[in-house]
Amino acid sequence: MHDDRKLVEDRLERVLSERIRPAAHRSPVPLSVRRWDAPGEPVPVAEGLAAEYRPARVGEAWGPPWATTWFEVSGRIPQEWAGQVVEAVIDLGFAPDRPGFCAEGLVYRADGSVVKGLNPRNAWVRVGAPAQGGEEILLYVEAAANPLILDANGFQATALGERETAGDEPLYALTRLELAVFDETVWGLALDLDVLGELMRELPAESPRRWEILRAVERALDAVDLHDVNGSAAAARAELAPALAAPAHASAHQLSAIGHAHIDSAWLWPLRETIRKVARTASNVTALMDDDPGFLFAMSQAQQLEWLKDHRPEVFARVKEKAATGQFIPVGGMWVESDTNMPGGEALARQFVYGKRFFREELGIDTREVWLPDSFGYSAALPQLIALSGSEYFLTQKISWSQTNTFPHHTFRWEGLDGTRVFTHFPPIDTYNAELTGAELGHAVRNYREKGRATRSMVPFGHGDGGGGPTREMLARAERLADLEGSPRVAIERPDEFFAKAAAEYPDAPVWWGELYLEFHRGTYTSQAKTKQGNRRSEHLLREAELWAATAAVRTGFDYPHDRLDTIWKAVLLNQFHDILPGSSIAWVHREAADTYAALAVELEEIIAAAQHALAGGGPGTVVFNAAPHGRGGVPALGATARPAQDGGDVAAAADGGGFVLDNGLLRIRVDERGLVTSAFDIAADREALAPGAMGNLLQIHPDLPNAWDAWDVDSFYRNRVTDLVDAEDVALTEKGADAAAVTVVRAFGASRVTQVLRLRRGAAVLDIDTEADWHERETFLKAAFPLDVRAESAASEIQFGHVHRPTHTNTSWDAAKFETCAHRWVQVAEPGYGHAVVNDSTYGHDVTRDVRPDGGTTTTVRLSLLRAPRFPDPETDQGLHRLRYALAPGAAVSDAVREGYRINLAQREAPGSAEVAPLVAVEGDGVVVESVKLADDRSGDVVVRLYEAHGARAVGRVAAGFASGAATAVDLLEDALEEGPELRTEDGATVVALRPFQIVTLRLPRAE
Repeated sequence: MHDDRKLVEDRLERVLSERIRPAAHRSPVPLSVRRWDAPGEPVPVAEGLAAEYRPARVGEAWGPPWATTWFEVSGRIPQEWAGQVVEAVIDLGFAPDRPGFCAEGLVYRADGSVVKGLNPRNAWVRVGAPAQGGEEILLYVEAAANPLILDANGFQATALGERETAGDEPLYALTRLELAVFDETVWGLALDLDVLGELMRELPAESPRRWEILRAVERALDAVDLHDVNGSAAAARAELAPALAAPAHASAHQLSAIGHAHIDSAWLWPLRETIRKVARTASNVTALMDDDPGFLFAMSQAQQLEWLKDHRPEVFARVKEKAATGQFIPVGGMWVESDTNMPGGEALARQFVYGKRFFREELGIDTREVWLPDSFGYSAALPQLIALSGSEYFLTQKISWSQTNTFPHHTFRWEGLDGTRVFTHFPPIDTYNAELTGAELGHAVRNYREKGRATRSMVPFGHGDGGGGPTREMLARAERLADLEGSPRVAIERPDEFFAKAAAEYPDAPVWWGELYLEFHRGTYTSQAKTKQGNRRSEHLLREAELWAATAAVRTGFDYPHDRLDTIWKAVLLNQFHDILPGSSIAWVHREAADTYAALAVELEEIIAAAQHALAGGGPGTVVFNAAPHGRGGVPALGATARPAQDGGDVAAAADGGGFVLDNGLLRIRVDERGLVTSAFDIAADREALAPGAMGNLLQIHPDLPNAWDAWDVDSFYRNRVTDLVDAEDVALTEKGADAAAVTVVRAFGASRVTQVLRLRRGAAVLDIDTEADWHERETFLKAAFPLDVRAESAASEIQFGHVHRPTHTNTSWDAAKFETCAHRWVQVAEPGYGHAVVNDSTYGHDVTRDVRPDGGTTTTVRLSLLRAPRFPDPETDQGLHRLRYALAPGAAVSDAVREGYRINLAQREAPGSAEVAPLVAVEGDGVVVESVKLADDRSGDVVVRLYEAHGARAVGRVAAGFASGAATAVDLLEDALEEGPELRTEDGATVVALRPFQIVTLRLPRAE
């Protein structure tokens, strides 16, 4: 019996592939073709249509990497085909096994209107339905020669990621250009056999249903005349009809299927190609909607729809039309599917602001679900931001990629940092590019972890990344699987409808507290340091620009630059996409990101300077501006004053053997002859920060060749080998004055050179370390270690709007898997009553370990991950000059870490003048921190201030407006009044609000007339 089954299965596979599927397009006749190779970058459609074409032929090579070739395709439908469905079949040389990663095309009519996209598994264009016979066919194909960067060679270094280095040899050859009659009966037979054959393979060997299907398939294959498939297809389908009509069991799992096309906004292609990928996919799905009114398609990323609006308005008009009918469904509520580990708090909030607003204003839809299937872990701050954006649900898929531990739920309530819970679903099908195959559906049912408690899960289906989205074959599968014995029920359904039903049937869904840490892709916290530095710098420049522009607008009538700031924010948010900011894109993408950040910095500096000039008044004297949320050096938080006197005693510097001692009365720092910090003594606490015999600011390098996914991954075995960089070319006292003293250390190793300035400032309880690295290592990981003399069971790491505690031990596999973690501006480790912090201006990757010493004491080592050098997908990752700043803060509590984190990222500024600039808003309250001050987005002139509780404790904030203001209102992220916001009361003209730990509160302060 086993051999009989195998015989039928093998027969089915061969007959399907060799006879039935090819017969779906019968009686082919060749089309004529001419070509025009566009020089340089893609051209407007009108230019492509008007170009001078030359003769071409099938088999002809085309397409150097990243080039565009336009094909003019012409022919005539034979007269005898009248009344039949006719399609052009155009194969550009596709790689069918890589539907979103090779050549792609967009088909136009002669008038420039879009027909549909061409993709490896979607190579047809309908030209007659039915045909009249004798019609002339004229189509144009804009064909993109996107190279297969991630190909059969795996993760090998490649020059294909930059146009200048990719070469000029053609990648593809025209394979097929034909007109053919589309035989829907044969096509339907192929789908019948596909669905039943795949279901048969998924059913248990002893299942009667499996054998029922097998015999039906056997009879159908017997009915097929191999020399006349088209003439015998109907008879074969009749043999399968009873098996397809058998209904599903009452207990069958319910799969809610939604059309989807995950499109990375940049990855193994540049941004400009994503714009074209989006146009091709949107053209495909709107065309499918015309043919099938029941087809629904969900699309995230407002940025991609704005690209359509700006670059392909006719396609965007089709999207709006289908959004109005309910078939095209915006989801996600974010500007892009961003990374959620590294964007700052305000930036992550603005992802929701700009995304939700676009969907509201352009499509009239208020999205309810946050859609992040592919980001590399999820911040514990997200649930609160989701709720404050007006959304209710969260979907991801990526946690299924974790290497060590299997996440225990598929449907649950995710509790964030502040206690907010959001209903969350991980589709058990374990893909966001499903094809609705039997193997996929069988896996979803077996894998589903809520069995016995809930009955439904979601399936996003469609080819992503330029693969064209769902196909008509997938829709035919869904139709056959709607109610089929042995299979889960498949229903095409809106995501919000799925979530509402899932939440209703599972009211006691389990709760997961804290971050959703991805046990994979940990190298993304460090790869492409310049991209990460550009992001961090842009976020803080935006904070300053909005603060000072708002202050100047209220105080002086300064013209608040709404439009410029919107444009800048969108650029920053775009580059937070989950393959740009994490450093996992090709060189082209990161080169453009660096250029973008440089241009944004110039523009933001102009805005800041103009606003500060208006506030300072010009003339003699100097006004010092402090954009930080804490006062410092005599300057108020969020305000400015004439140059204040310096606090603290003078800084002393003296030689000490071959090294130096720096002392400012708060800290005493010893640097030995090797340039290593051998002591960081907290004078007030009478306590040494460094572990006995340990060296602080110890640079270390590790070999770094992960098993796969080079730019993405750091594998734990990298720690097996370490080299301490203890040799110095030069150690010198280079600064000695009342305000600061500094030692400069120069080290050379391999092909690289690092220069560090260790500086102690007047009145500062931190040792600042300014590092300039001329980095030319390959597949090497650079760390900076601080072995600290505290017994810390966990490390506090800053995330958006707060911090999380992660274990320093490895008691469980869950703890051990967090061997590399993400932190924003600081990491703090402490034992009861005393701790230390390490702060930074552009580093995200960290690791914290705990070791017991021979004397019984405990060393907690905090290491910053400074640079990597992976070879794929960018073989030149991180090569070149970098400047990184970080600092050690001995004796620092969490409150000190918060303050120092803002300090190192927000330098004080000076402007000529003598005006005192009182803060636009003055905020009091232990732990209450202002994240942003700006004018309202609706251009009403109202002032909006976003604040949060930063210490993880209850707090009371007192917010006093520095201008004539009406009563404050608590608003959501989009600055609309909250129905259930925090209670506000007025006290002596100030607004008083109680905050729970890590709560975010946004206040809108109307300006009085």
